[in-house]
Amino acid sequence: MSRFWSQVARDLTPYVPGEQPKIANLIKLNTNEHPFPPSPRVVEAIRAELGDDGASLRLYPDPNADLLKQAIAARHGVTTREVFVGNGSDEVLAHAFQALLKHDAPLLFPDITYSFYPVYCGLYGVDHVAVPLAADFSIDPADYCRVANGGILIANPNAPTGRLLPLAAIERIVAANPDSVVLVDEAYVDFGGTSAIPLTQRYDNLLVVHTLSKSRSLAGLRVGFAVGHPDLIEALERVKNSFNSYPLDRLAIVGAVAAIEDEAYFRQCCAAVIASRESLVGQLAELGFDVLPSAANFIFARHPQRDAGELAQALRAEGIIVRHFRLPRIDQFLRITVGSDEQCSSLVAALRRLLA
Repeated sequence: MSRFWSQVARDLTPYVPGEQPKIANLIKLNTNEHPFPPSPRVVEAIRAELGDDGASLRLYPDPNADLLKQAIAARHGVTTREVFVGNGSDEVLAHAFQALLKHDAPLLFPDITYSFYPVYCGLYGVDHVAVPLAADFSIDPADYCRVANGGILIANPNAPTGRLLPLAAIERIVAANPDSVVLVDEAYVDFGGTSAIPLTQRYDNLLVVHTLSKSRSLAGLRVGFAVGHPDLIEALERVKNSFNSYPLDRLAIVGAVAAIEDEAYFRQCCAAVIASRESLVGQLAELGFDVLPSAANFIFARHPQRDAGELAQALRAEGIIVRHFRLPRIDQFLRITVGSDEQCSSLVAALRRLLA
């Protein structure tokens, strides 16, 4: 620590992103990236925006990203006043912490979930309570219906478990907390869940956050958005415009619009990932793994007779990287991204050798 650090910097425990190693021929199954490229329309849109000389890059992008908001609103049947966009869903979440989730009562979220949530609590001084998941790593809606709170934050499907909370359970939580914002982080919902976005038309306390990094194959562009009542969106805009009035660049805006408008390609790729996931789950079960039910583009699995950390290291030696969390309750699990069929086959073959 430097003497120049503020107390905020001293007290932080930063989020640790998934490793991005520079290793040739690596099978990378640790950061939940999509195994397929984005829609060809994305590349076409970016090339068109650049033009022959890239002159458009000398100009600032639209600070409101109106084209993107219009595309999101059209797809989800809402108005543009109900849409907020940001530089990845992490930035959207960060603004929500400041604009909507920082109150005297504590924020509630599961004890096992996306590890950025407690980091934001530390950064923005948000008091929080981690609500334990059930023994099967599911969320019990009743745990969020009886407690005074300054907000509720749920990833659905949850990460890193992959477990899905039914839409009726989400609505139960939202209805039980009319005086608190319920934020549902749907980064993985397109791989097997039903979005809560339609519920925003009936509940003014619901904010639903999405990313284009997963199901739209745009992790490299950093685009996220939120849908909710205009009053919630206005609060996000106030914070955004006090922090960074140009969060999305020109290429990200046009690329995101193209990805959202190519519905057929999106559905085809999601279906392929779901099929690969179900195949991988079956093959790992045959090898003796316990695999949690997943509605995401990853699975959460443990082998009752092998240490997860040792397995992760052994796979790395085979040129395959998966995610291992050294955290209470889940230190014997591996989170494995659903890669291409070829990558999944290589993973299963490596595990078969290691478990022999």
